[in-house]
Order: sequence, then structure tokens, then C-alpha cells
Amino acid sequence: MKRYCLALDLVDDEKLIAEYEAYHVNGWPEIKRSIIESGILDMQIYRVSNRLFMIMETEDDFSFDKKALMDASNPKVEEWEKLMWKYQQALPFAKPGEKWVLMKNIFQLNA
Repeated sequence: MKRYCLALDLVDDEKLIAEYEAYHVNGWPEIKRSIIESGILDMQIYRVSNRLFMIMETEDDFSFDKKALMDASNPKVEEWEKLMWKYQQALPFAKPGEKWVLMKNIFQLNA
């Protein structure tokens, strides 16, 4: 199993943040299915202010490239991602079109 941690910002607007959280409480079943089918075993998203932090536990052979290809061929995922951009804003150092930015592990207690 592998673990990935990613970060993303939300538009700093309380109403939009509340809407974003509501979408994730009631999540679309097609999105959950696509996450599981890509090899993600568990996913958690945390928020402080308008900063999001995602933890993903994946199968050993998980690939972000494979996930991107799967997402690009899934109209419901494309619809979800387009909708989420209403609430999300790229980190200042993100590449063009990049949402979630992979974080570097700098400390591990039980390494």
C-alpha cells in the first residue's frame, strides 16, 4: 500500500466553502466508484480555512497517469471536476491546469 498527500486551496468565500463541503458529504456515487476503480483504497480530505489536505491510501500499482486517463474517459467525473473548479483555486506554484499538488513527506515518526 502507498500513501499520497496532496494540497489545494478553495476560493476564500464562506458560502462557496459550505457548498463545497455539502457536495462532499453527499458525494456522487459515480465519483466514489471511479475513485475505488482507480486503485485508491481510502481517501480523506481535511480543511483549515480555505486550504485542503488530501490523504490517499492506494494499491501498490496505483498511477496518477492511469487515474487521469480513466477520468478523461468518464463523463460524470469530467462533470464533477468542472463543477468543483467553481470552488477550487490552484495553489500559486501549481502548474497550469493542476489542481491537487502532491506534497513531499519531510518527517515520519516510524520510518
